[in-house]
Order: sequence, then C-alpha cells, then structure tokens
Amino acid sequence: MIDYAFADGLATVTLDAPARRNALGLDDLHALADAYDRAEADEARAVLLRGEGPSFCAGRDISGVDPATDDVAGYLDGTLTPLLRRMAAFPAPTFAVAHGACLGVGLGLLIATDVVFVADTAKIGSPFAALGAVLDSGGHSLFVERLGSHATLDLIYTGRLLTGEEAVRAGLFSRVVPASEVQDATALAARRAAAGPTEAFRASKHLVAAIRDEKLGLWAAMSLENRAQAVLARTPDYREGFAAFQAKRPPRFTGR
Repeated sequence: MIDYAFADGLATVTLDAPARRNALGLDDLHALADAYDRAEADEARAVLLRGEGPSFCAGRDISGVDPATDDVAGYLDGTLTPLLRRMAAFPAPTFAVAHGACLGVGLGLLIATDVVFVADTAKIGSPFAALGAVLDSGGHSLFVERLGSHATLDLIYTGRLLTGEEAVRAGLFSRVVPASEVQDATALAARRAAAGPTEAFRASKHLVAAIRDEKLGLWAAMSLENRAQAVLARTPDYREGFAAFQAKRPPRFTGR
C-alpha cells in the first residue's frame, strides 16, 4: 500500500489503497515508517506525503478487527505514536496533501507533518463518537491549542467534521487550495523546498519545535536563533546565498 519514489532530493510517499480510502492497518504503519527511514537514508531534502484516490486517509483500517481481542495499546503506543514521532522529527521539510477524508490516524499523519495544503472539499476530524472511542493521534492537543476547549468538545461530542476552509481559518494547517489544484500545488512547494537551503530549513524546524514544546518567550527564542545563525554562517549554502544576493542571481543551494 505504501509507495516510495525519490528524485531530485524529494522523497514522495504515497498511500495507495484507494478502495479503502487509504485506511491504515498495522502492517501499513510499519511500511510507512520504513518509507521515512528510506527517505532519510537517501538524504532527502524534502518529503511529500500524499494519498491516491478520493481521500488522503480515512483512519485506521478496522475491517476484520475484533474489538474483544484488539490490542489497541499495541497499535497506538507500540506502532502509531513512534511513527508520528518519527515523521515529526524528520530532518528536512515535510509536506502533505489533505484531500477528501482526513480522519483519525489520517489526521495524526497531518499533525506530524510540517506543511499541509488542504483541499477546500476535505473533511477533517474524527468520527470516533460513533465508535465509542476517543479522538487519538494527537487530535486533542492540536484542537485544544487552536480551537479552545469548547469548540474541541463540540466537534468530539457531535462528530462534526471540519471543512478544509474551516481547518485553515482556525490555524490547524497551512493553506486551503481548490481540490482540483491541491496535489500539484503541494508537490510544487515540496520540490522548491527540496532545492532550498536544507540546513537552514532544518534549523528553523528545530526552532519552531522548541518554541512550541518548551513555550519559549521572545528573548529565549531569539537566543536560539542567534546560535543557529552562527552555525549556519559556516555552511556552503549560507555563503552561496550571500554571493547570489550580492550578484543579483538565483542561488544554487546544495543542501550543505
């Protein structure tokens, strides 16, 4: 189900089971983790995650799952959470295309991605109220942070899904794009990032994570920025960027 391609510094990971709306079973999660390991081994300068067919990912594949014997803790703690942590920590920019159903685990994949372009017709959230289960994959954290507790519980209690427009307006993801254009728009952004200053992007990714996770204030964040800039000043891409700017030509970054 998980397809991998690599070209010009960009790793493209595709969820390719459109008949089941790219719902993910346990083996699929392992294969997805392997794809990100392969992208790092290929020294990918960006990753694009997409879904084949009408949906990005409809969540966990529960066809054939017996709730009486299901090892849900093993699925979540043992496999899903390590995968999402792996994705979030990938050492280069990551992009995802959110279209159609983006539910449950599918929502978690988006949360673990740096930049998410959302189709205006996307449906985002969790139908877990109908399953007697809780929203998982980090959904509570993201929704409470961006929407507040009242709106979060409204969505959970009612099972209402957000449209792409609503999700972006609330600050959940990056930008909303017409459904007919969202795949191409995201791929273009990912290719541009793959041709960019990879070390600078990696530093910014670490800075954003530190500010978010450690709740850093202005001066603490500025101190981290200063240290990062001092390290980058010794890289070839930093020197190339300056030289290109001074010569009024496009930079030719190598990712070093």
